[in-house]
Amino acid sequence: MRHKHSHSRFPRSECHPDRPRFAHGPHEHDDHHRGGRQGRLGRFFAHGDLRLVILALIAEKPRHGYDIIKAIEERVGGAYSPSPGVVYPTLTLLEEIGHVRADVDGAKKLHSITTEGAAFLDANRPAVNALLARIVEAGQARASAEAAPVLRGMENLKLALRLRVSRGPLSDEQIRHIAAALDAAAIAIEQS
Repeated sequence: MRHKHSHSRFPRSECHPDRPRFAHGPHEHDDHHRGGRQGRLGRFFAHGDLRLVILALIAEKPRHGYDIIKAIEERVGGAYSPSPGVVYPTLTLLEEIGHVRADVDGAKKLHSITTEGAAFLDANRPAVNALLARIVEAGQARASAEAAPVLRGMENLKLALRLRVSRGPLSDEQIRHIAAALDAAAIAIEQS
């Protein structure tokens, strides 16, 4: 028997990669979307919200894609880190619709807000303020957890590895260097 909404068979993150799953606060409930690594989870960014958050971060100061990922991760206390596979296409979209300008900065692109982007942000100020407040609240809640620094460190390591591998093939020397760094970290953690 076919379901009316076939996508309901899959976790929200598989259906909508731009809608990351995020742990709810103690008084929030989402009976339709539960599961995942962090216990009871639900949608943190609705469709288009991440675009507004990224634009707001760029409005604060020009940023590289990696800086945006780190800024979001830091503001939510390491509880969520948007993947490069979500952030970079969003930056491309913002550039295509004229809300940001990307200038070449070495091997990276430095994104700055345009007049059109600032106007769009102003027109959506209530939504932007609500999103930023929710991010701050999530970050404060997460900061109270004892393992937040450890989780942040784990996410930093995963992100660094993903970004390095995405830049291209590794030489034998680079592979040995990365493996040695990972082994040293593992030994230090075991001995702590």
